[in-house]
Amino acid sequence: METLFKKIIKGVLPSYKVAEDASCYAFLDINPNAKGHVLCVPKKAVDRLFDLPEAEYHQLMDFARKVALGMREVIPCKRIALSVIGLEVPHAHIHLIPIQNMQEATFQTRVQPTEEEFVSLAASLQKAVAKQL
Repeated sequence: METLFKKIIKGVLPSYKVAEDASCYAFLDINPNAKGHVLCVPKKAVDRLFDLPEAEYHQLMDFARKVALGMREVIPCKRIALSVIGLEVPHAHIHLIPIQNMQEATFQTRVQPTEEEFVSLAASLQKAVAKQL
């Protein structure tokens, strides 16, 4: 299945890449709940997270943990929220959202970073996450 996320992974569509390994890809959400909202996706296109083979599920969760640890170095926040909803794009994905309060994790509020903020934040996160990978 050729999903939006598969096109991002292949480089057909642009993204603000945060990290990548052999099986996973992380990038900034372009419609974020908070600055630094990251999506972690498996490179294998599977619609539902729990349909991933067990080993690939664990790889994605381990990858998301490493991304979250890097995020904590760069983004001042109380927590990194993890959310799996998956209705927007039929490709398994994990939302990592830096939050100060519960409202930021509800998908009811959005922020609109500038292009410069996206580029700068992606570069900072790449450096921090690289230390974890």
